[in-house]
Amino acid sequence: MGPDVPLLNEYKQDFFWKRFPQTVLGGPRFKLGFCAPPYVYANQAILFLAPWLLGGAATLLHQLRLLEDYQAAALAGGLMLCVALGVQALCAWVLRRAVPVQRLQTPSILADEEEVEFAGCASADTVRFIVPGKKFAANIVLHAALAGALCGLGTWYLLLDRLVALFSGTGAAVPVFVLSWVTLCIAEYSLVINTATETATFQPQDAYEITPLTRPLYAFAFIAVDLAHRFVATAPELQQTSQVLHVVFLFLPLLWALGVLSPVDALFLWGMEQVLVFGLGGSPMSTDLRLLLMFLVSVAVAVCAAFIPSALGVVLFITAAGFLLSLDLSQVPGLLRPCGTGVVGMGDGRSGPPRSLGWTPGWRELLLHGALLLAALAEAGLLQVYVGPIQGSAADLQATVSYILLGLLVISWALGEVQGAYLLWGVFRNPLYPRQTGNIDALEKERRRLRRTGLVRRVLLGLVSPLAMIAFLAVDESLQRLHSAALSVGFTRAFRVVWQSTEDALLQMCVVAVVRLTARSANWVWWDDLGTGIQLLLVGLALDRLGQLRWKLQFLVTVLVTSWTEKKQRRQSAAALLALNGMLWPVLLAVLGLSALLAAPLLPLFTLPVFLVGFPRPLRSWPGPVGTTACSCPDSIYYQQMEWSLADAFHTAFATGALGSPAPGSHFLGRFQDRVMWIVVLERGYSYCSLNIKGLELQETSCHTAEARRVDEVFEAALEGPGRWGLNKHFANMLTPCAALPVRLYSDARNVLTGIIDSHQHLRQLKDDFLRVLLWVLLRHGASQAGEVAADDRRSARPAWMGVEVGVTAAQSRLTGRLRGGSSLNSDNLDDWSDDDDDLFGPGAGMALRGGEAERATTCLPGSVEMHSLFGTSVGAGPLRALGLPAVDRGGGAGEASRSGAPPRVVFGSPHAERLGLPREWRAGPLPAPRLQQLHAAFPEDWYQLVLGQPALAGQGERAEGVARALRGDVVLRELYAQVLLSCYGVTLGVESTIVSPSYVYRAYCGDVPWTPGLDWLTTNVQLFQLVLKAFRFSFKLLFDQASLGPLEGPEELLGWLEECERDWYVGLVSDSGWQDAVLQEKPFLFSLGHDLTMGTYTGRVLTLRELPVQVGRLNAEGVRGQWANLSWELLYATNDDEERYSIQAHPVLLRNLTVQAADPPLGYPIHSSRPLHLPCF
Repeated sequence: MGPDVPLLNEYKQDFFWKRFPQTVLGGPRFKLGFCAPPYVYANQAILFLAPWLLGGAATLLHQLRLLEDYQAAALAGGLMLCVALGVQALCAWVLRRAVPVQRLQTPSILADEEEVEFAGCASADTVRFIVPGKKFAANIVLHAALAGALCGLGTWYLLLDRLVALFSGTGAAVPVFVLSWVTLCIAEYSLVINTATETATFQPQDAYEITPLTRPLYAFAFIAVDLAHRFVATAPELQQTSQVLHVVFLFLPLLWALGVLSPVDALFLWGMEQVLVFGLGGSPMSTDLRLLLMFLVSVAVAVCAAFIPSALGVVLFITAAGFLLSLDLSQVPGLLRPCGTGVVGMGDGRSGPPRSLGWTPGWRELLLHGALLLAALAEAGLLQVYVGPIQGSAADLQATVSYILLGLLVISWALGEVQGAYLLWGVFRNPLYPRQTGNIDALEKERRRLRRTGLVRRVLLGLVSPLAMIAFLAVDESLQRLHSAALSVGFTRAFRVVWQSTEDALLQMCVVAVVRLTARSANWVWWDDLGTGIQLLLVGLALDRLGQLRWKLQFLVTVLVTSWTEKKQRRQSAAALLALNGMLWPVLLAVLGLSALLAAPLLPLFTLPVFLVGFPRPLRSWPGPVGTTACSCPDSIYYQQMEWSLADAFHTAFATGALGSPAPGSHFLGRFQDRVMWIVVLERGYSYCSLNIKGLELQETSCHTAEARRVDEVFEAALEGPGRWGLNKHFANMLTPCAALPVRLYSDARNVLTGIIDSHQHLRQLKDDFLRVLLWVLLRHGASQAGEVAADDRRSARPAWMGVEVGVTAAQSRLTGRLRGGSSLNSDNLDDWSDDDDDLFGPGAGMALRGGEAERATTCLPGSVEMHSLFGTSVGAGPLRALGLPAVDRGGGAGEASRSGAPPRVVFGSPHAERLGLPREWRAGPLPAPRLQQLHAAFPEDWYQLVLGQPALAGQGERAEGVARALRGDVVLRELYAQVLLSCYGVTLGVESTIVSPSYVYRAYCGDVPWTPGLDWLTTNVQLFQLVLKAFRFSFKLLFDQASLGPLEGPEELLGWLEECERDWYVGLVSDSGWQDAVLQEKPFLFSLGHDLTMGTYTGRVLTLRELPVQVGRLNAEGVRGQWANLSWELLYATNDDEERYSIQAHPVLLRNLTVQAADPPLGYPIHSSRPLHLPCF
């Protein structure tokens, strides 16, 4: 798509220009796409102006001195309450009367055009159009009460006498009065009549009707300040604030229309998060419930600290509380499990978290944290008791500790900088970082020295720095005058942030220390009166806002510059927009500063250089729990498999500093082959952080491919490029490469099989290999099912001895009768005795030999039949040898076995052979005897003898040789496997007289075997069919390996190959459920055969599980939040869901397409999203 693709299509443009005026006015629909009667507009106008009329009447009575101010307010509020209840009651009554009529009406053909047929001024359609009504009855009462309160307090807020006194004249009071009532009417209409769709939308669905409360809430907030000024008239600050807010009150409709002010739910969560982080020293939480609980507990700690009488008690209490609250308390229930081992596996077969220190709670973690807590309490208590009361000693010790903190800051920062690929915030390449990342062993060897420095950094930050900062705080003079709310909050935060975010706390404390050291001679009374706790709070807030300003500024400059420099992004309006930004640069800087001050995203409208302030929202950007929604597909399993391994790699990288500080809200991007991982830091504390790992689609679109190619270029320049010195050529890119992390995952190799699958020599070898592999599979299956087949026979047959004796006796009786009748017993025409043309192993065939006498017998007893097996050896049938019996004359009655349609029970010559028996159904082969005789030469006799000697079949120990000899000498066992083997071979590959075709091979590999007369028999026996399919797939894998690596040297090597394939490989199709199970269970190797229909080629795919380097970089978090804010506005408000819209097109610098994919559903479409993962940071 070109750069001038429409931002909104024509239909969406019309829709937008109908919706936006409704949003500005709070709900009235004056701009419609069809002609409506005048009374529709008149009714809406009357309802819109109703609060003004009621409030104006009360104001007039007050101006005439007929009512006091509070009486006028009560009158306006009461009247508005009645109006609100009356309107909702009228709406409910009209709609209730209209329900039966609606059911009889046919659907209107104008419904698709969003047109309404109005029958009258008060008809049901008119009422429903103007006043849609409330979903819940409770909201009718609640919203009506709020509407009355808002009208009453608004009347009091806007009394002309009050405005004249506030602004010292009527010149400013009258415009404020008129425009302020417009603001109140907008808020009232959205609350009572009809709620407009807000540009600031946080939740996709307003299930509980929270949106109507948004605008009245802000109106109440402004009124509350004025009420405070009324009752505390002596405070000049309140008067100035009230004056400013009265002016800002006029611009509330503009702020609502631009989406600057948060909806109620987002405002509530954002406010709690800001207070928790900057006021109480906590961290943003991974879920809303955790945020609420942590906020309440933290507030309780601060309140309790304010009421503790002694300084020592306060220090000990807030030290212990700060340490405990900085831990991941959700891991505590794991201590209640047996031995404290925690969960080490997942229910779906995936491997769980590692067993190393910190991953799962146990006695080691308990001892470590207990020792740290005791050390912190001992240090804080001793310093407070012996040094704190002594004023001069405390100041000197604090100054000494300040220099120590400065040294720790510099050393830890330097040690962290050398861990990554770039130095000084991504500007210069790090000459110490290893360049060759293709070989994981070489990479780890070169990074070993960096890990030593990382260990030193971890010790300094994890152990030394917290104790040093506690020493700095414990001797502070402000602790002696702690009994004030500000100081209590300040020190509660200070003692907690030491553990919650050690790097940030160290920087904040160093800034305070430097200011204190440089300002010793200056007399900054106001600064000293704040106390160290409040000083740290203000410094932390300022550093956070400056950091946001820096990243927002980089994002803003990138959008501006690339809108012109990137030719594929240069629209016809680019020059005009750049000129407009240049002329309005003060406004642009104001927007930038306001977004940083509010910690709100900087929203580039349609990702163009048109910037707005997005509404403040939680740092996670999206509502709802993390990881519960994703657009799952078969490719999701590759991300599920690597989830914990990638988390383990991040754990090591965070501990050493290779990825910088794991600040909440940080975004990282990982790249390996065709996989793109999006990692978000949700929360952090002492020795832990919480991550969310998302996986993006593998089926790359053109936009996805363009951005992925640029990502590869950025990583290659940083991690694999020549030389060790230089600048970052991609500094303006959203992505800054950090490191290559070793992760245990699947590498994906794909090969075109031209020259292999179409080679006559290889296909001829495939048929030979299939016989041997199938025989091995059948024997292994028989051994694994030992005892089950015999039990099945016993359930469906008489005892073994009875079956043999009775069967032989009956056969001898029938044969004797026929002999007396002159029948011939010539074995050459034995087939004529059968009821059908089945082979001698099929239904109606005789019983098998029992015992080892078949090998020793040389003569036939009277009444027995001598016959030839498939191998040309003589097999007699006598009292204990009945192979091929009883035979049934065409005119005689069939035996019991023939009547039942199933072959009789097989009696082996060796007791060990019974373990290798096959199910009865498999013996009824579909091939006629001549066909089996034709195939008997293909039976791999030597291979059969070799396989029987394997430990899996013959066992191990001294008796193994004897067992193998007995199995090899059992003719019945050989006959049984030969019949099943050759029947399966004849059904699958035996139908092809010479060489199978590539299409035949592919269809057979997929389980779609071309039809043959015996295929129904094979597919009916599902287990046998699966074994045949497995053998064929193994055979093709053998063909692939021999064509790629060379032929095997002998049968022994083939046995080893089969054992390895059975143990370490999954051979099948990507679409099989077994493929997904094998990936989740981390099978070492997987192989699949595919067919590229577009190219007309066959492909082989090999997945190999090993530890490989995954390239990881840090993303500009403010750029991500800004693009997500635009995505939310564009889809939830403008409903611009066009798949080819401009804002989703590839942008190689902003990574726009990847960023949109990584958003939470329903706006984004990651194929995998993990639940919050707990990572230790030791």
